[in-house]
Amino acid sequence: MKYKGYEAIIEFDEEDRLFVGRVINTRDVIAFDGLSVKELEHSFHTVIDEYLEDCQALGKEPNKPFSGKFNLRISPDLHMKAATQAALNGISLNSFVEQAIENKVFNK
Repeated sequence: MKYKGYEAIIEFDEEDRLFVGRVINTRDVIAFDGLSVKELEHSFHTVIDEYLEDCQALGKEPNKPFSGKFNLRISPDLHMKAATQAALNGISLNSFVEQAIENKVFNK
């Protein structure tokens, strides 16, 4: 489920007999629920709109969906091998790592 750049995963709570959603592409904790798909979707939109309004009222920058930047710690040996392969392919290490992640994520 997606709304305004935020993405959520949905699970069904058998005990409470309702759908429960959690926004996954932000560091802030944003959860919602609903008894039906329509109610769940409405709840999702409402919590995102309220989150953005609350941030504005507090003068806080909303925790946006991921920026595309992250730090990666790997062994020096793997770092060297990746940098060497990138150079041999005539691309930056960043592009090499991005391609490797794309291949893994999209099973290319």
